Amino acid sequence: MPLTDGFDLIDSGHYGAHGPPHETWTRLRRESPVHRCEPPDYEPFWAVTRHADICHVSKNPDTFLNAPGIVVMRDDQRRLRESGEGLGAMRVIIEMDPPEHRSIRKVASPWFTPRALGRVDAAVEKSARHLVDELAGETGEGECDFAQQVATAHPLRILSTILGVAREDEPTILRLTNQLFAADDPELQREGVDRNQAIRELGLELYQLFGRIIEDRRANPRDDLASVLANAEVDGAAMGPMETFGYYLITFTAGHDTTKNALAGGMRALAENPEELERLRADLSLVPSAVEEIVRWATPVNYMKRTLARDVELGGQRIREGEALALFYASANRDEDVFDEPFRFRIDRDPNRHLGFGIGEHFCLGAHLARRSQQALFRELASRLEFVELAGEPEQIASSFVVGLKHLPIRYRLKRRP
Repeated sequence: MPLTDGFDLIDSGHYGAHGPPHETWTRLRRESPVHRCEPPDYEPFWAVTRHADICHVSKNPDTFLNAPGIVVMRDDQRRLRESGEGLGAMRVIIEMDPPEHRSIRKVASPWFTPRALGRVDAAVEKSARHLVDELAGETGEGECDFAQQVATAHPLRILSTILGVAREDEPTILRLTNQLFAADDPELQREGVDRNQAIRELGLELYQLFGRIIEDRRANPRDDLASVLANAEVDGAAMGPMETFGYYLITFTAGHDTTKNALAGGMRALAENPEELERLRADLSLVPSAVEEIVRWATPVNYMKRTLARDVELGGQRIREGEALALFYASANRDEDVFDEPFRFRIDRDPNRHLGFGIGEHFCLGAHLARRSQQALFRELASRLEFVELAGEPEQIASSFVVGLKHLPIRYRLKRRP
């Protein structure tokens, strides 16, 4: 039986119907850890599935480049990108290489240190309490779509606060975020004459939204990240408009969807592993390690593409300059050589060398914020959740890049706040 042509690894529809292809990744790690893929209608790429190889690639950014693009594209997507229209004109930090990447990263990195994030702790805790209070209602019992009603709302409120999105604009930014990361999902995608036209219109709407915020923060700067980005300088000069728009885009959209998908994946894991939930309820000091395990388990950023700057040998394969690699973090996070019982969800896993936030040059800038927001919500839930079970079949987003659940129906019982 042939291993794979890569279609099941990269096609959004396959993820929507079947979820992440863990069986294929397991075979690849064992039989062909750096595997040549030529899926129909997509650019060819090498699938990199082992933890060690992904770490090596990630720690050598001068050889393995981001700038040519971070996703494996269909032929029509590549043509749209090359046209430079809409979103293709924005310059985002995760598509930059050294030394530019380091200069641009310095703009916001001081804002995302653990100490600096103390300024948002109150908003994070308030959001978690409010959402769990809403779930509890009058009786403490109920059913909800956790992915839509809780996992979506929590990071939306926090990121809106720090990025200057007005409360009335939150439904708009949520819709645009869904349309960006679920462009192939029939339920979430943007309507349009064709997919490319829809993406062009999406880019224009994002420009308009962020443009209003940037203009306001330049005229009326405040103590928030929105003002830092709007008034940023790089190497002594004002940061360019495409870089500024790109910073807003990646901070909000990536920060929201990755955290949302981790929260939904974490609740599903706890519902399906009630013994782990009981351990968490009995010992809230396990919340930080539980969140690390949730990020490993869910791996919201499924992969990143890299392009070769020169010929290399990797995993016994000779790869040529200009060829593409896909680094499958979700596979690395189940690597049997790194994790004991990798297909077991265990909230006290230690060590936990997961790659859910990446590693090396492009380690997630917002990792500390993502951890804090997830810890706040799961701490609030664990302190009050008496019972939870699935109330229907979870549904996967039709996306292969940022992956997760679009629907998670649950039935629950919560303690009411004293």
